[in-house]
Amino acid sequence: MKTPVKAAAIQFNVQLGDVDANVAYVRDAVTRVAAQGCRLAVMPEMWSSGYDYRRLNELALRTPEVVEELARLSAVHSMVLVGSLPEPHGERVYNTAFILDNGKLIGTYRKIHLFSLMGEDRSLDGGDSWIVVDTQVGRLGVFICYDLRFPELARRLAVEGAEIIAVPAEWPKPREEHWRTLLKARAIENQLFIVSANCCGIQGKLDFFGESFIIGPKGEILAQGGYENCELVADIDFSTMEAWRQQITCFQDRKPQYY
Repeated sequence: MKTPVKAAAIQFNVQLGDVDANVAYVRDAVTRVAAQGCRLAVMPEMWSSGYDYRRLNELALRTPEVVEELARLSAVHSMVLVGSLPEPHGERVYNTAFILDNGKLIGTYRKIHLFSLMGEDRSLDGGDSWIVVDTQVGRLGVFICYDLRFPELARRLAVEGAEIIAVPAEWPKPREEHWRTLLKARAIENQLFIVSANCCGIQGKLDFFGESFIIGPKGEILAQGGYENCELVADIDFSTMEAWRQQITCFQDRKPQYY
């Protein structure tokens, strides 16, 4: 039986285009949650820069040094760290989640579904593959923000053995209810843990409402953020997940050959 682990979602007001300020904030926040015994921490989407479209290519050039700092923090605190950053790709960028485990980069996930309503597809390139990796806290899958609206992706991660899905996000008003409902739905239908980190505050014309969540496999809310900077912490108890999967045998009862 796996030992329970503590997980954290780091919610904060990402300063548009200010990599140094955002890195400093995350450095302090990771230190705080590590002091509480957390072994996993998830940061928001594009947390080093926000969607500063005019300077995104320039800001993406700093991502290698940001990842180096994440690796250092991950090693110092013996943690798994996940968050998305702009990754250089020719004249455009990817929105890429980097997964660091005990100081090592063990995987990346490039956001597949780009949010055309906000023009992401005009400035970014989309990824073409999902990810589930073995970490010190268990089998971890990742998707990013708008990916939440595509249940096929979450199901793929679950079928591939994900026990926790990390969800970095910049989910703005006025779609708060969709955020809450879809996060719970992804946890319930896949019987796993969700650790979601949304940003909060104002970025340009967008108002981000926070409400990061850590959710259990029955859809139970283990921790919930408000509208301000915060670190959510909750226990991830895999025995509850296994017991629920044995009681409600969704995976054994699937009939994928019919749909």
